[in-house]
Amino acid sequence: MDLTTITPLILTYNEEANIDRTLSRLTWAERVVIVDSYSDDATVGIAESYDNVHLVQREFDHFADQCNFGLGQIGTEWVLSLDADYVCSPELIDELRALPSPPSFDGFSVDFIYCVHGQPLQGSLYPPRTVLYRRETATYHRDGHGHQVQVDGPVGELDASIYHDDRKSLNRWLDNQRRYARLEAEKLTQADDVGLTDRLRQTDVLAPLFTPLYCLFIQGLILDGWAGWHYTLQRTYAELLLALVRVDARLRDDSDPTQDGAV
Repeated sequence: MDLTTITPLILTYNEEANIDRTLSRLTWAERVVIVDSYSDDATVGIAESYDNVHLVQREFDHFADQCNFGLGQIGTEWVLSLDADYVCSPELIDELRALPSPPSFDGFSVDFIYCVHGQPLQGSLYPPRTVLYRRETATYHRDGHGHQVQVDGPVGELDASIYHDDRKSLNRWLDNQRRYARLEAEKLTQADDVGLTDRLRQTDVLAPLFTPLYCLFIQGLILDGWAGWHYTLQRTYAELLLALVRVDARLRDDSDPTQDGAV
């Protein structure tokens, strides 16, 4: 594949801890589109120090809407959709170059190598994502606190991985989790057809219990020392917070005197 037919797309908001590492692996791209949600740290300055970056700003409403706006800023046939803490491996770029032209798929998913303070982990709960796709076939949709791209066509898999390496502060992560838990609770309440993970979450008991065991022993993070324990604690905290939000809402509903016809 000719790399000039690919435009990386990145969303940013106060990503000064990450964006330089991400952009340093994208110097092969003729143009990188960044949709920034009016960062007030050094993100914009770092991004604009790269000659191939085209940065536009838009008030944030949702990840999906930001991505769809970003797609409108891209003129190439292909889009490489990245988070600001994704670092492309050299193997991934080599694999993109080696793809046939035109590829037989309209999109490609990748696996991730999760890092904690730069240390790669044995595994993680982070799922594969469709990151490379034909622009005209793609639309983003809301999915709880996150977003998913829907590609109108067949999606293949790439062999190489992307590093997920978020270096933002723990306080920032904790602040985000409170908001994410509320949105994920709303999604679980409204969802009819969900996968195994969300079915466990809907019990409000099993996901917080199984998460540390799955991380440490199934994913092998017990072998990663403090970095593995750090990730395990993060994921367990997130599941506990989600369960607490849902249980609190249930108890509030049960104590509402207007339920069951009461006045």
